[in-house]
Amino acid sequence: MKKKILISIIGLLACTVAYPQGIIDKIVGIVGNEIIMMSDIENQYIQMASQQMDVNSNTRCEILEDMMFQKLLYVQAQKDSIEVTPKEVETELDRRLSVFINQIGSEQKLEEYFGKTIKAIKDDLRSTIEEQLMSQKVQQKIIGDTKVTPSEVKRYFDNLPADSIPTIEAYYELSEIVIKPEVSKEDKEKVIAELNKIRERILNGESFSTMAVLYSEDPGSAMKGGELGFVSKTDLVPEFSQVAFNLTSPLDVSQVVETEYGFHIIQMIEKKGNMMNFRHILMKPKVSMEALEAADKKANEVYNILKSDTISFVDAVKKYSNGDSKGSDGKVMNPYYGDAHMTSDFLDPYTKMAISPLKEGEFSKPFLSSDNRGIRVIKIVRLDLDVKEHKANMKDDYLTLQRYALEDKNSKLIDEWVKDKVKGVYIKVDDEYKDCKFNVDCWIK
Repeated sequence: MKKKILISIIGLLACTVAYPQGIIDKIVGIVGNEIIMMSDIENQYIQMASQQMDVNSNTRCEILEDMMFQKLLYVQAQKDSIEVTPKEVETELDRRLSVFINQIGSEQKLEEYFGKTIKAIKDDLRSTIEEQLMSQKVQQKIIGDTKVTPSEVKRYFDNLPADSIPTIEAYYELSEIVIKPEVSKEDKEKVIAELNKIRERILNGESFSTMAVLYSEDPGSAMKGGELGFVSKTDLVPEFSQVAFNLTSPLDVSQVVETEYGFHIIQMIEKKGNMMNFRHILMKPKVSMEALEAADKKANEVYNILKSDTISFVDAVKKYSNGDSKGSDGKVMNPYYGDAHMTSDFLDPYTKMAISPLKEGEFSKPFLSSDNRGIRVIKIVRLDLDVKEHKANMKDDYLTLQRYALEDKNSKLIDEWVKDKVKGVYIKVDDEYKDCKFNVDCWIK
């Protein structure tokens, strides 16, 4: 199951890789009206190989089956008229890209690797993300609120053949203190003044859309004239939502609004029931070198207090940290699995370097890093656990085995759903893949 999830993650970036020239592309799978090209499979295979993931003679078959399953979910989503909002798509794009950026080190390195801007990468992924979110909603309906009991976990583990007991990949558990550089009042006032000038120009007749293209720092909406698409109140952060949903006329332009993302001005486009479509222009105050140096100085002061052993790490988190992890006592959470197990793949290079000399319970010196919004911050990281690769056991890996048991239970529900649905959907697999060892034996008709 984990391998399947990783295939899907790698697949997100596969469309940003050029298909090898000189190879003739062709359709290798059809599900309903949806097609799968050979290039889709090859690009994903290349990505997996470049990430040093295990690939074998059946890997392309696994990729094809995963893609056919996703297409089947998507076909069902279209039948069920399932929709996702632009805000949902943008949020998921930001979340997933933050993982890739952390893995590679910075936005600039990601852009250099793919030879594209972050905006271009997002544009390449947007339709894929929308399709996946629609498919996920169908999948969630299939599995519902499935749970596993401790006895089911034990039975799952006891029934595993000795050679099928999962290997637990090496992972860390980390806690962090995050010191964000303070944006000065003067820098905020500069941005507010600039947005107010733009607002005046719009009120005097200039196009909001043009201003958004020229000045907005929201890469997801700027090139669309700042348009967000139809959203509900809950799709937006409260500060933005409160102002946006009080706009009554497309002629109105809001006063400057501050949110966690920066400063905005907003224009309503259209209202449909409880949904509204807006444009906005986002501008962010710049973090000065002086502010970054001040944050580094503060982090070193906190480090020295920790070294003096006059305060616990958790108490230091509560007192000094201003990162998103503060609410979990500084515990760093894996963005894909929702637990505290951070494998090497999910750590940025700076964190890897910082924890490499540490023993369990020790903490790093302050180092420069970035948060999930790409803002530069100073961090102190404690190594809570350093778990080496090993065969799973009930004593040490119960939570992981619980997740595997739940995935196994859900997988059986999904397999039954697939077997039932393919009966009423046109499926075609290219002859080249007719001998594939598929997980579900109903794809070949």
